[in-house]
Amino acid sequence: MSESEVPATAPAAPPEQHGYTSNKEAYLRRLKRIEGQVRGIARMVDEDKYCIDILTQVAAVTKALHAVSLGLVEEHIGHCVVGAASEPDPELRAETIDFKVKEATDAIGRLLR
Repeated sequence: MSESEVPATAPAAPPEQHGYTSNKEAYLRRLKRIEGQVRGIARMVDEDKYCIDILTQVAAVTKALHAVSLGLVEEHIGHCVVGAASEPDPELRAETIDFKVKEATDAIGRLLR
């Protein structure tokens, strides 16, 4: 199936857990820490702190968000893409793998913009 033939929606599949489920608490802790950092940046702006100090904190938050994003991409590939390969129906398996790989590729593209 070519890229232009990849369906816009996922093939029918039974409900399942997401790949990140086993690390959900770790992701939530990281996101709450990032949330606190963003609040700190807002406070710095409100208190008229030096712009370079604010930019340093923005860079730290950006790096932390990228780390979360990369973890989620890795989880998607390891769980969703690999899981699609276990589909017993060969036609549905190929369609599902193509869809999941395109999802991952699109997500990576959005991260790189």
